[in-house]
Amino acid sequence: QVQLVESGGGLVQAGGSLRLSCAASGTIFRLNAMGWYRQAPGRQRELVAAITSNGSTNYADSVKGRFTISRDNAKKTVYLQMNSLKSEDTGVYYCNADIINADIISRVTLRSSDYWGQGTQVTVSS
Repeated sequence: QVQLVESGGGLVQAGGSLRLSCAASGTIFRLNAMGWYRQAPGRQRELVAAITSNGSTNYADSVKGRFTISRDNAKKTVYLQMNSLKSEDTGVYYCNADIINADIISRVTLRSSDYWGQGTQVTVSS
């Protein structure tokens, strides 16, 4: 089975920084795109940032210039460096990954599955 485990959330004052990490483990053949989503109370889950296996990145307009997504393929880990945090960045942050499992059928067909972490709370106080 595949697991995504997030860490690094917490409480920070506006203008501060946090770094989130998400490590993938389990029977993984290939780790494709990875990303971070967030969900604020009463709002839909939204994409914050994504990174492909070769390092191409995509950001929500609201975080461009403040957040940086990166990955370490050897460690099967994706990071989100969040600077100049604002109160509107508050929410539960979820890690997402598109993964090809190591079972023979998935390896032959290159069929991937979508996985989510359990979420980590980020609270920015103004």
